[in-house]
Amino acid sequence: MAFRKLRLVGEAVIFRHTLFSLPFALAAALLETGGRPQAWKLAWILVAAASGRNAANAINRLVDRDIDAANPRTAGRHLPTGKLSRRDLGIFAAAMLALLVLAAAMLRPICVALLPVAGIMVFGYSYTKRFTWLCHYWLGATCAIATMGSFIALSGRIFELRYFALSGGVALWVAGFDIIYALQDLGVDRAQGLHSVPERFGAAWGHAIAAAMHLGAIFLLASAFLFWSLGLPFLVGILAVAALLASEHLIALGGTEKRIRIAAYGINEILPLVFLAAVTVDLYLA
Repeated sequence: MAFRKLRLVGEAVIFRHTLFSLPFALAAALLETGGRPQAWKLAWILVAAASGRNAANAINRLVDRDIDAANPRTAGRHLPTGKLSRRDLGIFAAAMLALLVLAAAMLRPICVALLPVAGIMVFGYSYTKRFTWLCHYWLGATCAIATMGSFIALSGRIFELRYFALSGGVALWVAGFDIIYALQDLGVDRAQGLHSVPERFGAAWGHAIAAAMHLGAIFLLASAFLFWSLGLPFLVGILAVAALLASEHLIALGGTEKRIRIAAYGINEILPLVFLAAVTVDLYLA
């Protein structure tokens, strides 16, 4: 019974989407240490990134349960259908938050001191769509916490330009594909009084704004050349990232739910791994 419940929780928060955060957090650690991070510190960074991400998604499901129930696309999710209770996801979210606090405490005092900021971002995101179309950017900044947190955990410093460049690239990448994802709910969002870039500006402008965000993301991710000693393998990786993002937009132009899901989720589960592979090969093999 416990295993079945855990499996359902995993489905509800989509465990595999931890891939959106972990590879960038790991890449940040490798870049900042020249490929020689302390194993114990790296382990706690990954624990913090994974627990924070899964807590955030569980909270999002709890806050959005009524919205999900009213949307035909999401009415089959675990809370609206009763497969899981609010208590189930609440316990899971609390456990993940406790693990995040532990990981922060094992890293640096500044990581603990910054937890309220992370809490505001995580708890606030689910409410942003209720009052602003800037919700995608809030989500992007929230997801970028894992990358920024990795840097801070290693150095204890915050105001380093290279940290903001790479974290900003992650934030724009997430904002861009979240705008694409919102295209499939355009009609429902308008009916429910929810806000998004497509709801505010229309589908065509939604595609264009998402593309602009991804161009910015490529530029910021590529700016790693300015801050770290990187060569051809990293360049190849950046070109591969650009190709993936281009294919994402081409696929999304089809407009169907299946194509948007592939564009917004399928491709973006691969992209962080490509970036991490480029950093790893450049640091260890080039």
